[in-house]
Formats: sequence, structure tokens, C-alpha cells
Amino acid sequence: MSTLRAWIMSDVPNNAWQARCQRAWFSWLVLSANPIAMIGLFIVVSLILMAGFAPWLTGGDGIVQELQDRLLPPSAEHWFGTDQLGRDIFDRIIWGSRITLYIIGLVAVIVVPIGLAIGVIAGYTGGIVDQALMRFTDIFLAFPRLILALAFVSALGPGIENAVLAIALTTWSPYARIARAEALTIRNSEFILAARTQGASTFRILFRHVVPLCLSSMIVRLTLDMAGIILTAAGLGFLGLGAQPPSPEWGAMISTGRQFILDQWWVPTMPGLAILTVSLGFNLLGDGLRDMLDPKNASK
Repeated sequence: MSTLRAWIMSDVPNNAWQARCQRAWFSWLVLSANPIAMIGLFIVVSLILMAGFAPWLTGGDGIVQELQDRLLPPSAEHWFGTDQLGRDIFDRIIWGSRITLYIIGLVAVIVVPIGLAIGVIAGYTGGIVDQALMRFTDIFLAFPRLILALAFVSALGPGIENAVLAIALTTWSPYARIARAEALTIRNSEFILAARTQGASTFRILFRHVVPLCLSSMIVRLTLDMAGIILTAAGLGFLGLGAQPPSPEWGAMISTGRQFILDQWWVPTMPGLAILTVSLGFNLLGDGLRDMLDPKNASK
């Protein structure tokens, strides 16, 4: 154990792998010293674990109807009560976490590469390419995200895949702006000029030097955007344009339960609290990651 500690705390790393491990370790120390960020990390990890162990945490799939148990209040048997069709709300929230992770995972896979590619090319190339790509980006920035997502999903048709595509099409533009700003500050750096002098191609410079330096900003922005992505997905589900019944999507659960909010408050409240908790967790984690990856804090 002492050998590992000496290796990770060495003042002079022997290779690139050791340097990366040291950087990851010191970043973790910064993150773990932030209690707010650790609360967010706990919530996010809990969401992932709930989704992964859903079959073992629930007594059913959250879809089968038990009409004899309809609208039961929270109890030891049904922790969050039951809905109008007798389905256990706790089970449905647990299974709905899989849908939430599916949505935010697909959106992240789509928007980060698109925004990164457009922003890096625009910022590094400059000139008419920069102007054309940024004006195209401004078109998407000019519309409110939810309104534009509603327009896309209305054209594509209801469904979780179309909802994911609509959210992705309305979310990539801020990432392009951030990547462009990073590329503008990097493109005239000495190491970029050295790479050009050695004959490195534009693609190699972008892929090996510019893109890695933009990733930290992308990660922070993505984590902070997760709450907005979740809320947009829930809004589409609430309007019947996202995941379709009987899927236990949290926004759709609120929509079907809103008529019982006065007498059977738990039906819409429990999925609403789930959305609130997960959104708060991503925001807290994003704030912690921003502090961890901030070069000004790292230099202190």
C-alpha cells in the first residue's frame, strides 16, 4: 500500500500513464473535498445502481395492472403507494430510471460529438467556415429548447427514440459555442505551431491536440445540462410525445396522475420528486466538476 502511495504521490512521474493516474487522483481529492459535489455524485450513482439492479429492487415490472390495489396510499407494502391501475409507484419509478438513463445517455452520445466537431472546426479554421458554422448554430440558439423540441418531435412522431433525437437536435448548439471558444484560444499556442512546423496534418492537430483540451469544458457543460435534458424529456412525456404507455416514464406518470393530485397526492408527486432529486444531483455534481476542472483552482 505504501508503495502505491509513493507511486501516486511521486513528484516526477516516470511515464504518461503514471502522470494520468496522478492527475486523476488529485482531481478526485478536489472533488471529494466538496461535500455538495459528493451529494450530487451519490444521487447520480444511486440512479445508475437503481437502473442496473431494478429486477432485484422491485416486486414486478411496474406495468402489470392490479385493479384491486388501485390508489392505495404509501404503506409498508407499497412504499410510494399505487396508481389508478393498481401498479406500484415505487416499482415504476425504479424501472423509469432506466428510461431516464437511456435518454440522457443517447443525448450525450449525440450532442457532444456534433457540438465538438462543429465548434472545433469553426474555431480552428476561422474565416468563412467559422462564419457559416456559427450562423447555423445561432439559428438553433435563437429558439427556446422545449419549443423547438416540440416542433421536431411533432414532425417525427411520438416515441422515445424520436424524443431523444428531438432533444439532441436542440441541445448541441451551446457545445459548439464552447468548443469554438476553446479552439480560438488554442489555435495560436506554441505547441500547435510546433506541430504545424513538424508537418502534422490539420486532422491530426484537431484530433490529438485541440479536442482533448476542449473535453473538460464539454464534460462540465454536459453534466450541468443533464437536468435540462431530463426536464425536457419529462415535458415531452407529459404531453404524450415521449415514451408511450405503459412505459414507466416519469413525465408520463405525472401526466396520468395529475387528475388525482388533490385526493391521491402521491400518484403525481412521487415521480415529480424523482425528477427533482435526479436533476438536483446532476446540478450539484456539475458544480463540483467545474470546480475540479477549473485551472485557476488547480493552481492554488
